[in-house]
Amino acid sequence: MTSPSDRNQEIEQRERKLREKEVELRLREMEQQMNNNDVPFLKTVKYQPEQKPWMKKVILGGKLFALGVAALIAVRVASVLAGFIIVAVLGWVSYQLFFVSRKKS
Repeated sequence: MTSPSDRNQEIEQRERKLREKEVELRLREMEQQMNNNDVPFLKTVKYQPEQKPWMKKVILGGKLFALGVAALIAVRVASVLAGFIIVAVLGWVSYQLFFVSRKKS
């Protein structure tokens, strides 16, 4: 006959084995759920703000017009500056030719 302590140890050992089998079974079930290929995939779509197609063209035309105006202003400013520089250089050259050379002679 077996003693009560041996019987208790045997019962505890069986319970441990049973718990281990349950854990293994649950792990397998979870792994099968993770590897399940029946998961539906949703196709993602880039967010498009609601603009009318002609609105993009209007915005692009406005940018082009602003660039043209900026170019015209830059040309005007450059031509005025070039005029000032030309007048200044002509004045300096005429001063050098007519007034400085007479003083030395």
